[in-house]
Order: sequence, then C-alpha cells, then structure tokens
Amino acid sequence: MLKRIFLGEKLIEEFKVSVVIPTLNRKNFLKKAIESVSKQTFSPHEIIVVDNGSSDGTLEMVNNEYPSVKTFVQNIPGVSATRNLGIKMSEGNWVAFLDSDDQWHHEKLKLQLESISQEENKVFLSHTDETWYREEQIVNQKLKHRKRGGFIFEFCLPLCCISPSSSLVKKEIFDQIGFFDESLEVCEDYDFWLRYCSKYPVNFVDKKLTFKFGGHLDQLSKKNWGMDRYRISALEKLINSNSLEKDQLEITAKTLMRKISIIVDGAKKRSNQQVFDIYNEKKIYWLDQLKK
Repeated sequence: MLKRIFLGEKLIEEFKVSVVIPTLNRKNFLKKAIESVSKQTFSPHEIIVVDNGSSDGTLEMVNNEYPSVKTFVQNIPGVSATRNLGIKMSEGNWVAFLDSDDQWHHEKLKLQLESISQEENKVFLSHTDETWYREEQIVNQKLKHRKRGGFIFEFCLPLCCISPSSSLVKKEIFDQIGFFDESLEVCEDYDFWLRYCSKYPVNFVDKKLTFKFGGHLDQLSKKNWGMDRYRISALEKLINSNSLEKDQLEITAKTLMRKISIIVDGAKKRSNQQVFDIYNEKKIYWLDQLKK
C-alpha cells in the first residue's frame, strides 16, 4: 500500500518503498538485516531478498522465518545482476538497497522520506551518514569518506562516496541512466553513482542511520586486488558515453590519468610486467585521446 509522509499536518508526498537485499551465503547476517528493515517506523511496501546461489540454507531460512519476505534466485553471478533482478521484480516507486551484512537504524526510511519531501530541487536519490564496524569495533572514517548532498559529481570521482546500503533511489531513474553494470565485479556502485551524479543532485541525511559491518573474508573488496582497476573501467565508460559537460569531462579525465598512473607506477616498482604493459598502453592511449 502507499504510505503517506506528514510533516505537521501537511501531506508532502506518497511513497511506495521496495527494499532489495542481495545475498550470498550470509544466512546469519541476513537475519539481522531483515529484522532491521522490519523494525522501521516507516514500513516499506515489500522486502525482497535476491539469492545469488547460496549453499548455506539461506532461502529455506527466509521462507520459514520471514514468510512475508519475497525471495528470488539470480543464477547470473555478481551483486549487480542480483540487485538488478530485485529492482525489476519490485513493485515500489522507490527502491532502498541493503547489503545482507549491514543494518539500518529504525528511523532510516522515515527520516529519508521526510528529507526528500523538504527538498527544493527534485531529487531521485537519497543517502545517509553511516557507522562502520570491523570485528565489533567502530572504525573511524577518514576525511575523504565524508558524505555530502547536492551536486557532488566531483567528490564521487576519487572513490565511492555513497554506500548502497544507505541509498534510496526513485525507480524511474533506472530507465533514464540504466541499471548496475553487470560486467564489473566490484565498484559497480561507484559506476552507477557517477552516472547519476553527473546529471542530478543528491539528498543527504546527515545522521548515522546505516550500520556497515566489514572484515568478512568473503567480502568482494577483500577478494579483488587493485579496486582502482574497476574504477578506471567506469571512468573510461563515462568519458566514452559523451554525456559529460566540458568541466565534468576535464576533471574526469584528470582523475582517470591519475588512477592509471598510480597502477603503472605500482606495477613498475613490483616488476609486474603484464600489469605494467596493460596500463601503460592505456596511459598512452588516453594521453593521445585527451589532446584531441
């Protein structure tokens, strides 16, 4: 059903929120994620769990313990394909993502929807501040990880500045800028946020409403070396899309060259000839292209 958000007595907007939780062999973490959604003061229209081939009884657990949760199976490997299936199967006009090892504050959705309703500019994406945990200890975030709202494209170039678990996205935006890139093993969120932020502003709720739990051995960021390799692919794709304004193109190109140079220098120091050859060739190619 459609939920109504009131600020005082005034009806601001109607929201129908679908929560999409991709998962793979995280049955015990998933329970806490689902329960954090179930305790929201603004009840979502639906909770969708998309399983990417778990062998730990994840689907059986969800179906037995949370019968109201919708479950789907994605046989194509990767978190992008898993999230994308959840989006396509959702009924809501807004989609909130939650990784299966993360959790929400009980007022997350309510505060985000109220904040969106108060925006002067039309926005299609909201995110919140977050608390990071590693081995049950709070991790102090560096200044470069500071969250922002508004037009934040430039701040999204060095690294991913929006967490999927903190995000709430208007569903229609996927028809405009596309879905998560299923060719990227990691940094698929970085790629998506860049495409969005190059065109639209972001709503930001400056409260720690998302709780991220790291340090698991199966985390993709731990299993993939050189995350900037995937960011480079996303930047190349963005430049080749011919969708950037002149100033955006300039700062994107500088970021791309900086990231390529770091990998080239690192490969040279480590005598990794194969990586050096690949990225030095990229460096030469883009130096030539960007002169045109």
